[in-house]
Amino acid sequence: MGLDYSYEIFTPARNVTRALTELVELAPRTRRVPPLTLTVPGGDQLVVPFTSNFKSDPVDCSTDGTLELDTSIMVGVDDAVRRFVEGRGLELDELGRVQIGYIYLTVRFAPTLHPHYASLQFTAATSGMSRMFEQSASIRTVFTNLTAASGGACCMLDTESDTFQICWLNGQTIQDTVPGPRFTTCRDLVATWPDQDQ
Repeated sequence: MGLDYSYEIFTPARNVTRALTELVELAPRTRRVPPLTLTVPGGDQLVVPFTSNFKSDPVDCSTDGTLELDTSIMVGVDDAVRRFVEGRGLELDELGRVQIGYIYLTVRFAPTLHPHYASLQFTAATSGMSRMFEQSASIRTVFTNLTAASGGACCMLDTESDTFQICWLNGQTIQDTVPGPRFTTCRDLVATWPDQDQ
């Protein structure tokens, strides 16, 4: 079994369309896949340059609790990203970024941690990508910026250990863990999120 590290963003459920719209802005402009039409809870529709289970058929998750997408995103190059893309022949865009993908995204509209929030879990496709997720400050910045842009409350890195690394919490970049001195359990962490009753 390989490594399956992931970044998980928690945002109020009403912000999922906003989060996906922000994610589209990170997509490579040269990606050649047919557009995918999504219908999310609440009836919002949007078109994304990704696939769902490697297909471009319209997806209606307005009554389903989960959405699966296969994504590619552009990230700035630091040492960890450079090591990962070395020898792949990938070109930098005009902003000095390189394409990383596939990254598998699972959106849970009512996750177990909090029913009024949605979870966007971005899982690395390979062990090498997992190591890059853990080591790259540039990758971490992409996901914390996405959390901020979508109005998210929390972003965590899961390295398949007993401890989650907290990267973003309630409007601030942080370096903390759960469990840890500040948060004994995930329940303690969730209790700090805003909009508990919405």
